[in-house]
Amino acid sequence: MSMRMQAGRPDPLGSFFDGQGCNFALFTAHAERVLLCLFDEDGSEEIARYALPERSGDIWHGYLPGIQPGQCYGYRVEGPYAPEQGHRFNPNKLLLDPYARSWKGQLGDDPALCGFDLTGGGDDLSFCSRDSAAFMPKAQVFDPKEFVPQPSKLPPLAPTDRRGPIYEAHVKGLTQRHPDIPEALRGSYEALAHPAMLALYKALSLGAIELLPVQAFADERALLRRGLTNYWGYNTLGFFALEPRYMGPNGRAGFRAAVQELQSAGLRVFLDVVYNHSAESDQLGPTLSFRGIDNASYYRLMPGDGRYYINDTGCGNTLNLNHPQVLRLVMDSLRFWVQIMGVDGFRFDLAVCMGREPHGFETHSRLLAAIAQDPVLRRVSLIAEPWDIGPGGYQLGGFPADFSEWNDQFRDSTLRFWRGDENSAQALATCLLGSADRFDHSGRRPWASLNFVTAHDGFTLADTTRYLQRHNLANGEGNRDGHPMNHSDNFGVEGPSDDPSILAARARRQRNLLASLFLAQGWPMLLAGDELSHSQGGNNNAYCQDNETTWLDWHNADPDQLAYVRALSALRQALPALHQSCYLHGQPLEGSGSANVEWLAPDGDSPDWSDDHLSSLALLMRPEAGQDWLLCCFHRRKEPQSFALPICPPGHEWLLVLDTRHNGAAAQCEQRLAGPSFEMAGESLAVMALAPQINPPHTAAPPAFARVQ
Repeated sequence: MSMRMQAGRPDPLGSFFDGQGCNFALFTAHAERVLLCLFDEDGSEEIARYALPERSGDIWHGYLPGIQPGQCYGYRVEGPYAPEQGHRFNPNKLLLDPYARSWKGQLGDDPALCGFDLTGGGDDLSFCSRDSAAFMPKAQVFDPKEFVPQPSKLPPLAPTDRRGPIYEAHVKGLTQRHPDIPEALRGSYEALAHPAMLALYKALSLGAIELLPVQAFADERALLRRGLTNYWGYNTLGFFALEPRYMGPNGRAGFRAAVQELQSAGLRVFLDVVYNHSAESDQLGPTLSFRGIDNASYYRLMPGDGRYYINDTGCGNTLNLNHPQVLRLVMDSLRFWVQIMGVDGFRFDLAVCMGREPHGFETHSRLLAAIAQDPVLRRVSLIAEPWDIGPGGYQLGGFPADFSEWNDQFRDSTLRFWRGDENSAQALATCLLGSADRFDHSGRRPWASLNFVTAHDGFTLADTTRYLQRHNLANGEGNRDGHPMNHSDNFGVEGPSDDPSILAARARRQRNLLASLFLAQGWPMLLAGDELSHSQGGNNNAYCQDNETTWLDWHNADPDQLAYVRALSALRQALPALHQSCYLHGQPLEGSGSANVEWLAPDGDSPDWSDDHLSSLALLMRPEAGQDWLLCCFHRRKEPQSFALPICPPGHEWLLVLDTRHNGAAAQCEQRLAGPSFEMAGESLAVMALAPQINPPHTAAPPAFARVQ
C-alpha cells in the first residue's frame, strides 16, 4: 500500500474513522517504536506496515487517509525485552488494540503466542522470534455510524426500585435449551429478549438481569488442552468488544436491540465486568495485548523483581488500576457500555482490586473516586464483589455509599440456619435486617447489602439440598477446584433420589431458603435456574462446562418451584415492610410506644440470643406509624411449634400470606388467623400481614396483596 502516514492526533485512543481515513492512537510509556500492521479483508495476510510517526507524551499516533471501516489491523511494539525489569516487548508478536470494538478471527493455541521460547523448553527469560500473527485475531476499524449513543430507556434507580430481584444469568446457558426460542437464536444476545423470556421475567417480577461477562474473553490454554473452554468468561481480552460466540443473526445490533427490549419491559441490564486482570495470565502466559504494549505500566509487578506479577486475583496477573492510562482505559470502557451500548449498571468482579492503593484497600481509591465523580457513571447501578485473594482482601461493607455489595455472609448464614448449625440464628437475624453491622454507616441504605443464597460460583439451589461434597471431576482438576465449604445438605443421600420423603424435605428446604432471601431487607439476587430447580450434578465450579451441565433444562423444569418463586416475588413487591429505605434498629415509632422492629421467641418473649441451639424465632416489623405490620416466623426443627401472635391494633387481625409447608402456588395464602397463636409446621417459614377485620363478618375485606394468577 502506497499511502503515506500523517501525524494524526493523540485523542481518542484506538482507531477512529472520520469519513476520509483513520486515526490510530496507542498508549505505551516504555516503547521505542510502534508499528501499525494492516491486514487483508479476512485478516490472514499482512499487507502493509507503518511506524506511528508522532508521540505526544506517552500516546503514539498517526493518521492514514483512505482507510475504511472494517480494515483489519494490529500492532507490533519495539522496546527492551528485559523481563526482570518488567519489560516484555517483542515485535514478533502481533498485539490487539486495547480499544478495539471488534475483531476478525479467533485466538489460536500455539507456542508462538508466547513472548518467550516455549517450544525450546526455555523459561520466560528466553526470547521467541516466531511471528504470532497467524494465531491472533485482528482488530477492525469501526464505523462511528454503528456506535451512535443509545442511552437507557429507564431512569436511574430510586431506593424503592430494589423490590424486584436481580436475575443473574449466563447469555448462552439461559436460552440454549429453551424449546420456545427458534434454534437460530438460542444462546444469543437476541434470545434474551425473546417473548418467551420476557414473559418469564414479568412472571417473576424481576427488576434487573445481570449477565455474566459479555466483554470479549479468551479460553485458557490449559482448558483447551483438556477439551474444555472458559464458559463463564472471567478472562477478558477486549474491554470494548462484545464476545463473538453469543452473536445472533444481527450481530452487535442484536445486543443493542435486546437491551432496549428488556428496558422497554421494565428490566435493567447489568453487566458482570472484569477489570482486575486480563487474559494474558502470569509470566508464562501469552503476549496478546497489554503485555507486549507496555507490561510495566499495565500490570502490577513484584517490587524488586519485575519478572513476576502481583497476583491478588488468583488469575496470574493484576491490572495496575492506579496508573493514569490504565484507569483511563477502565473509565472509557465503562462509559462506552453505558452511553453507546445502553446498559444500566455493572457488577465488578473481585472489586477489591479497584480500591487497592500501595498501602492497601482504600474506599476512596483513584478508580473508585473517579467513578464517584463521573457524570455518566454516578447515575448507574454499581455492585461490588467485595473480596479478592490479596492481603486484606475481604472488604464487605467497605465500598462507597453508591455501591451495593455481594453479601456472602447472608448466603452462609441462611444456609447454616436451615441446615441446623449451632449459633446460626443470631447471624441470620442480623442478615435479615440488611446486615447493618457491616453496612449502616456513611449514609448507606439497606440495599447496600445484595443478598443471595446461590450464585454462578457454587452449588445451585437444588444442589445445596442434594450434595454434601463437590463433584467437579469433569473440570479435569482432580476435584480440587471449587470451594470445599458449601454449607449444603443431602438429606442422607448424595445426589438424586426417588424417595418421596427425601424429595419433599429437599423441596421444603429450597422454599425456606428462597423465602428467607425474598423477606430480607436489602436487594435480592436470584440465580437463573433456581426457579426451575436446575441441578449441575454437584459441580460447584462449572466455569468450564459449556454443555448441558450448565444450560438450563426447560423441559424438566419444576412447575411448583416456578409457581412458588412467582408468588414470593409478588409478595415482596406488595408488602412495603420488605423493602425499607432505612435500617431498622428497634427505634420507637413516633406517637407510639412500639418499636419499628422486634424479635420474638415462640412464646412472645424475647429470644435467648445466648442459646447456641436457637431454632425458632419471629421478626415483627412496624416500619412506620401506620398499619403495614409484618410478622415473619422461622422454625427449623422437625416437630411443629406454636407461635404466639402479637396483639393487633384495634380493628385489625393477622392474615397468613405465606406458609412454606405448602408447595408451589399453594404456599401463597390468604388465611385469617382468629386465635392467639399459630401452629407452625416443622421446618417451615410463615409470614403474616396485618389486615382490617371483616365487619360485618361476611363482608369481603380489601386483599393484602395481589395474588399471583
